[in-house]
Amino acid sequence: MPWKDYEVPLIHKVVGKTDQGLVRLGNEDYLHLDEKNAVYAVCDGMGGHQAGEIASMTASETIRTLFDHFRNDLLNDSRLSLDRTLLPSGELLLKSIRLANREIYTKAATDPALAGMGTTIVAVAFEGDVMSVAHVGDSRAYRLNAKKLQPLTKDHSWVSEMQQNHQLSEEEALSVVGKNVITRALGVRENVEIDYRLIKVKPGDIYILCSDGLSGFADDEDIFAVVDKARSDVKRIVDDLVQLANDRGGADNVTVVVIEIKQVDSPQIPEVEVFTLPEESQELMAAEDEWLTKVTAFKAERSQRQQKPQAGSSLSKFLLTVIFVVFVILAGVFIYFQSIK
Repeated sequence: MPWKDYEVPLIHKVVGKTDQGLVRLGNEDYLHLDEKNAVYAVCDGMGGHQAGEIASMTASETIRTLFDHFRNDLLNDSRLSLDRTLLPSGELLLKSIRLANREIYTKAATDPALAGMGTTIVAVAFEGDVMSVAHVGDSRAYRLNAKKLQPLTKDHSWVSEMQQNHQLSEEEALSVVGKNVITRALGVRENVEIDYRLIKVKPGDIYILCSDGLSGFADDEDIFAVVDKARSDVKRIVDDLVQLANDRGGADNVTVVVIEIKQVDSPQIPEVEVFTLPEESQELMAAEDEWLTKVTAFKAERSQRQQKPQAGSSLSKFLLTVIFVVFVILAGVFIYFQSIK
């Protein structure tokens, strides 16, 4: 579907925060806030020796790069067809997540230090009066209703799947060993399944994205109780939810994004029920690898351009230092000769 050069007719307020917690030595979560494209995401990385941090950061950087610099070409590449008609923002989000998966997987496969790394992702993209929601793993999206939180995603985890198959009660799930084992993540396989839905938004709506550093230590009722006290203050909601996670022990990194809808256009775009975008075929992955080469080269070139001014700045600082030293020496000589006259 060709990209239309539109300005997102949406007025909203977004606040996000990521916190190391009280136990972990580093932060493998990554906070993606892109107000220019109205795209927001939470990524929760995994893997030793900071590999999880690299995985989550790679997912965010790849999505941002594709939305900023390759959206027309990516949308018009028929080899990457989703076999569904979606809005441009939703289509681009799904293709970008697929490419992020390929990039993380390739990095892990070619660097032994990064072997086994991966990341969850929950991401939203706004267009008109709707919001695309895409996710892989157990990072979550919620909508705040009058009396409760409405989950917009279902965890891709062993416990969640057992519950959905009625093999595990909610009470049993709270204490089961291995409840944090996830069944989907970006980067752990060469291709990936992504859950997607499109929902209506309206003024006054509040949406929450979070990593399992929050939802893994507080249930929906606990989260609602905190949010309900601060509905009119988006920043306070974020701060209070991060504090809730740390009050529960802070055993994991925690990341929270809260989005408040102020005003939307009314183009009457229909909702799309939840569906799972299937794994890519070998032919599709070959096309994605071509894209990955292009995106990687773009990132490398951009990095070089950003470093050049730094090199020039260092040279300028060196020259200024030399000039200053020469000036001090000349001043000293001048004072000396003045004193002996």
